[in-house]
Amino acid sequence: MEDRLPVIKKPNPKSRSSKKLLLFLFIFFITLLLILFFQSSLSKITEIEIQGQQLISKEEIAQAAAVKAGDHFFSVSSSKVESQVKALKMVESVDVSKKFPGRLIIQVHEYPKVAYQIGENGQIEALLADASVVPVTVQGVALDKPILTGWPKDDPLKVKLCLAMSKLPASYFSDVSEIKPSPTDSYPDKIKMYTRSQYEVQTTIGYLHDKMKYLDSYIASLHSSKITGGVITMLEADTHAPFEKDAGKTNAKDTKDGSDGKGNKDNKDSKDKDGKDGKSTASKETDASSSADEKKPESQDTARN
Repeated sequence: MEDRLPVIKKPNPKSRSSKKLLLFLFIFFITLLLILFFQSSLSKITEIEIQGQQLISKEEIAQAAAVKAGDHFFSVSSSKVESQVKALKMVESVDVSKKFPGRLIIQVHEYPKVAYQIGENGQIEALLADASVVPVTVQGVALDKPILTGWPKDDPLKVKLCLAMSKLPASYFSDVSEIKPSPTDSYPDKIKMYTRSQYEVQTTIGYLHDKMKYLDSYIASLHSSKITGGVITMLEADTHAPFEKDAGKTNAKDTKDGSDGKGNKDNKDSKDKDGKDGKSTASKETDASSSADEKKPESQDTARN
């Protein structure tokens, strides 16, 4: 029985030499593809896109990033670029992303600015919440914040003002074009704000938090009352007064009216004088008439004789 059973042939194992050959060919082609890829333009940065900047120029950001077109795409570290750009004074945070093939995106988030000022050399400078100064290097930037004028360089009240402005919505200062100090003995932190709607607002840095939210509605109520321009005082109480030149016009009008009264008085005096002269003339005529009457009877008596 055992002699009649077929013998099952065992499969021949693949030779190890064929496996090694396949592995070698695979590695060879992968290496070749990598060499061709890194030599092509697909492996290089072809475009650097910078977004979100307003006060810092793109050239300054690109210089801080230390990345240029032609650098290897995979050799650029996003975290390294972020740390280098964030070292700029105006930058609060940075997001760097890479888009294949060859695109590098740098998204910049600047610290919020609260105001501007004109530097000693005439250059526009931005003021941050801590009153730190950042030169505006971008040409044609829109001055969408108030301009501080008349403030000493290291004035602690300017720091206090910038901090107070940073805690308020930017819309509160949309109508304010200029802010200057106006200290008094009673209010050392008093300021004057000039609005684009032709008002002068006098308040203090300490009152900004409580008063600025009512400024727009107060001006609107003045406009509804046909009052344009003047001085708005926002201290313990909110009051409005015309500008001094308007008060001068009122005084000039009063003076003119007084002059007219004087002229009327002079006319009256002249009239009285004329009346007096007229009376004198009438008296003379009456006297002359009386003399003629006295002579007339005498002539009649002479004729009778």
